[in-house]
Amino acid sequence: MVLASQPPSRKRRDLLLFTPLAATLSASPWHAALAHGDEAGHAHGDIAHAGKDMLTVVGPWELTGLDPTRSGYMFARMEVLETLLEVDDAGQLQPSVASAWSVSADGLQWRFVLRSGLRYHDGSALTPASILACLQRAQARPGVLRLADIAALRVEGQTLVVVLRRPFGPLPYLLTHYTTQILAPASFDAQGNVVAIIGSGPFRIRSIALPQQFEVERVAGSGAGSDVGKVVQRARYISVSRAETRTLLVQSGQADLAFSLDPPSISALEDSPRASLLSAMLPRTTLLKLNAGHPLLADVRVRRAISLCIEREGIARALLRDPDLGATQLFPPSLARWHDAALAPLRTNLQQARSLLDQAGWRPGSDGVRRRDGQRMALNLTTFVDRPELPLIATALQEEMRQIGMAVRVVIGNSSDIPADHRSGQLQMALAARNYGNLPDPVASLLQDFGPQGGDWGAMGWENQEVPALLARLAATPADAAAKGNAERARIVALLQEQLPVIPVVWYRQTCAVSRRVRGASIDPFERSYRISSLQWT
Repeated sequence: MVLASQPPSRKRRDLLLFTPLAATLSASPWHAALAHGDEAGHAHGDIAHAGKDMLTVVGPWELTGLDPTRSGYMFARMEVLETLLEVDDAGQLQPSVASAWSVSADGLQWRFVLRSGLRYHDGSALTPASILACLQRAQARPGVLRLADIAALRVEGQTLVVVLRRPFGPLPYLLTHYTTQILAPASFDAQGNVVAIIGSGPFRIRSIALPQQFEVERVAGSGAGSDVGKVVQRARYISVSRAETRTLLVQSGQADLAFSLDPPSISALEDSPRASLLSAMLPRTTLLKLNAGHPLLADVRVRRAISLCIEREGIARALLRDPDLGATQLFPPSLARWHDAALAPLRTNLQQARSLLDQAGWRPGSDGVRRRDGQRMALNLTTFVDRPELPLIATALQEEMRQIGMAVRVVIGNSSDIPADHRSGQLQMALAARNYGNLPDPVASLLQDFGPQGGDWGAMGWENQEVPALLARLAATPADAAAKGNAERARIVALLQEQLPVIPVVWYRQTCAVSRRVRGASIDPFERSYRISSLQWT
C-alpha cells in the first residue's frame, strides 16, 4: 500500500496537536487576512487575543478561494451568504431572498418575488439588478444552473423571471445551492472576479486568512432580540485536517463546535466534561467510484465481484462502530423517496465473487494476483484525508479485494484529485463520500452523477441510456409532485444496484462535538448551515 504524504501546509497545521491553538495560528503564513471597507482595521488582529465570547468552529475543509463555486458552502455554513431560497430539515423549500415563487402551467416560466428592504453588509441595497447579476454570473460558470436549460433571466419590478427551454421541476432547488449565492456588487472587481465576501446573512466577514480560517461577526439587528447578551456575536472557522487534533481542541476548551469526527474521537468525547455529542444520519454515502471504461473494470461481472467481496457491516462495525451504517443500497433511509426497502440488499459472498472473476477470464496467478492475457489485475484506489474514515476504509477494501485476487494500491491525496483524474481519464478507482443532499431534491445531483457523460463524483466510462432518460423524465416533473415518479425512481435504484457504476460501502452519520459553554446546537441534515445564529452562551 502506498500512502501519499500530506501536503506540507497540512503537516504544519497539524502541529496543533502539540501547540496551543492561538500561538500556532498567529504564526501561520496565512494570517495576513483579506478584508474590505471598515473591516480592514480588524483584519490583522492577532487571533490569540480572541476572548471567551468568540465561538470557534473546527472542521477539515479548507478555503480554496473566495468564489462561491470554490468555498461558498463554508460561507453559507457560517451564515454569511444567502441564496434565493432555503430548505427546512425535511427538504421543503422555504423563503430566503425570495419571498414567494410560482411556475407557469407549461413549466417553462418561473417567477420569484424578491424581498424588498434588504441590505448587504456594506450597507448597499439588495436590488433586483444585483441579484440578477449574481445569477447570470452563476449561469455562465460551471455549476448547478447548467442542469436547467435556461433561455433567459430577467427582472420585472421586484420579480425575477426564469425562462426555460424545457420544463425542469427541480429548478427552485438549484437556487438553494451555494454556487448561486447572492453577493454585493462591491464583491467583484472589474473583471468579475470575487475579491471580497459581502453578503446579506446574519453574520458578516471580519477577516479571512486563506486557506485556513475566517472570522465573522453578527450584523446588528439580525434576530438577536432581547437575548443580545446571550447569543453568539463573533465566531471563527478554522480548518484542522486531523480528527484527533479537532478532538484535542474540544477537550482543551479551544473549540466549541467540531465536525467530521472519527470513531476514536467520538469515544474519547463521550464522557467529556467540556463537550456533548450530537449525531444524525445524513443523505451521504461512502462509495467506490469505478472507471467502468477501464479494461479491468468494463465487465459488469468484475464490478459485481468487487461488490461481493466487501464486508459492509464489518467495516461499519469495526471502523465506524455503527453496524447499521453498512450500505445495503446506494441511497440511505434518510432519503425516503429514493431508498427502496424492497430491493434485494448488497451482500458479501467471496465464493461467488471469485466465480464471477473466473467467468470473466481472470485466473489466479502464482502470487495470488489474477491475470488475463498476461495482464495482472492491479488497480489504484484514490482517496483523501478530509474525511478521516476514508483512508481506514480504503485499507480495509484493499485487503478484501486482495482476498479475491486483486492487487490494489491505495493512494491518499487531496479531494480535488478525484475530479481532476476523472476529467483527465486517469482515474481507476476512488473512495469518496457523496452527499446526495447537496441539492435537497436528489434528481439534480443524480443528473450530475449519472447523466450521459457521467460526473466527477458519479459514473465514469459507464454506457447506459436508460438511467439518463429516466432522470430527464423526473426532472420534467414538478418538484412538489411527491406521488409522481415513484416508478422511475424505483427503476433507477434497481439499475444502479445491478450495473454498479459506483459501489456503495457505508452510509454516513454526522457527529458534532458541542462545547458545554453553548446551548441550542443542532445538526442541519443537508449540511447547509452550522446554525451559529441560534446558539447561546451558557
